[in-house]
Amino acid sequence: MGNVSFSPQLFRLSSPPSLSPQLQPTPPEKIVLVKETVVPEPEKVMHNMTEEEEELMWRATKVQETPSTVKRKKVAFMFLTRGKLPLAKLWERFFNGHHGLFSVYIHTGDLSYVDDDIPETSPFFRRRIPSKEVEWGMVSMLDAERRLLANALLDAANQRFVLLSEADIPLFNFSTIYSYLINSQHSFVDLYDLPGPAGRGRYNRRMSPVITRSKWRKGSQWFEIDREIALAVVSDNTYFPLFKKHCRWGCYAEHYLPTFVHVMFSGKNANRSLTWTDWSRRGPHPRKYTRRSVRAELLMKLRNKEGCVYNRKESNKCYLFARKFDDSCIDMLIHFAGRIMGF
Repeated sequence: MGNVSFSPQLFRLSSPPSLSPQLQPTPPEKIVLVKETVVPEPEKVMHNMTEEEEELMWRATKVQETPSTVKRKKVAFMFLTRGKLPLAKLWERFFNGHHGLFSVYIHTGDLSYVDDDIPETSPFFRRRIPSKEVEWGMVSMLDAERRLLANALLDAANQRFVLLSEADIPLFNFSTIYSYLINSQHSFVDLYDLPGPAGRGRYNRRMSPVITRSKWRKGSQWFEIDREIALAVVSDNTYFPLFKKHCRWGCYAEHYLPTFVHVMFSGKNANRSLTWTDWSRRGPHPRKYTRRSVRAELLMKLRNKEGCVYNRKESNKCYLFARKFDDSCIDMLIHFAGRIMGF
């Protein structure tokens, strides 16, 4: 399907939900662009909308009405985790010195998560959004991703949105990744048509005629998208409700974004993920790297992959992130951060 232009009116919620006095939205000038198009960095992302997600999604869509230009564009790094981030020290080194060019959001399935032991100087301090339990492969995972996107969209300076796990690492320094994302002409959602039970076989024909089997796509859960697609995802009241109703056991909710982007934004998508994952071993989960796996040769190999296209030109810089690395890797990763990754 060719590129389809996107009109926000197609996805905007028809009317704002009724709000109690204590949940009235903050005046726009306090949450979006202010004079000289500078968006102040929020002190924290916790808010009182845990049970008011419809309002959150609606507020996120309203930010689109602000001026499209911002003084300093930011990348939103969204961490979908089971609990705390065991590789936080590596990411802290990665972010160091680049305040004002990024935002951090954490959604954790561990509802007992607290950040009392995180220093105020850390980019992860008070960056947890209101979270709920997440079950792998189920629609609750999509709900979590939409919460992350909606919170990130409230900051009009966020122009690119990256979904990461607690087991992900950056393969390059911040400046390289920031430039790659901000200057990209495409978003990066891995999607493909896969015959057989692990692909087309997961399609539920009850989704027809809105989603037909020919539109059904599979792909990586870990994405990088621009603001237009992020807005469409949180505003989607056509495709997402179908997934929520019909995509249950045997379906896997990870098919939603590849299918949605394939239908609505095929011309804007690079059809690949920026996160390296090793699926060479059979099974539902990719290879997990331990401390013994982390070697200079591995990191150099992941940083130099051939066969991808960036802004319509051949490139050997195909992956910006990699997974899955467990907590035993942290010392080795920090050791190689300066020598190989450049931070």
